[in-house]
Amino acid sequence: MPKVSVLTNRLLDALPERRRRRFLADCDRVELDFAQVLYESGQRIRHVYFPLDGFVSLVTSIDDGVQLEVALIGNEGMIGASLVLGVGVSSGHAVVQGPGSALRMGAAAFRRHCKDDTALRNSLHRYIHVLIAQLAQMAACTHYHHIDARLARWLLMTRDRAHGDHFHLTHEYLAFMLGVRRVGITQAATALQRQGLVSYKRGDISILDGAGLEKASCGCYGAGKKIYERTMSASAA
Repeated sequence: MPKVSVLTNRLLDALPERRRRRFLADCDRVELDFAQVLYESGQRIRHVYFPLDGFVSLVTSIDDGVQLEVALIGNEGMIGASLVLGVGVSSGHAVVQGPGSALRMGAAAFRRHCKDDTALRNSLHRYIHVLIAQLAQMAACTHYHHIDARLARWLLMTRDRAHGDHFHLTHEYLAFMLGVRRVGITQAATALQRQGLVSYKRGDISILDGAGLEKASCGCYGAGKKIYERTMSASAA
């Protein structure tokens, strides 16, 4: 499946048309570059971002400097959601992993829209609930599920946000994102490749059998999607 350009954001698309237009009037469209850091841990949040066709990793650090990805945000969500709760300092790093476009708004304007627009505020509260539920699920997944299944899940999540079956990810990067040693990623990727689910060469990954990869993934992949659809559909209703 070739990559397609998806110049929309599902959170904003769910707003009533008049309110959405008013919100978009205060946004700038920006291009996000691979490895671009949007926030550092402890840094003041000056802008919020609504990805259109790129995606961003939220990464947390522990005392010994080890870092782990805790969320992957694409056009289903936003970066800087803590501002909705009145928290203006980032608790982790936000790093672009898939280059593309995003809508950006200054923090002050975003706070003003959240204060004035009940529909926007309620939708974003539900989205924060989704993030919390998915973070809890990811913590359990990291602790209990085998690396093969976790890698399959992560590849599917990347596919959904990259809007295509082909992307570039090195073993080093995957090990960093999943919090495992590089050799573990090599073994897991080899296992998936032997099953004919993916093709992997020098960091270029192609998903060959999406349905098969879903079967190889742990149930957390489908559960995470259901959490989003169920919660955000209630918001739209």
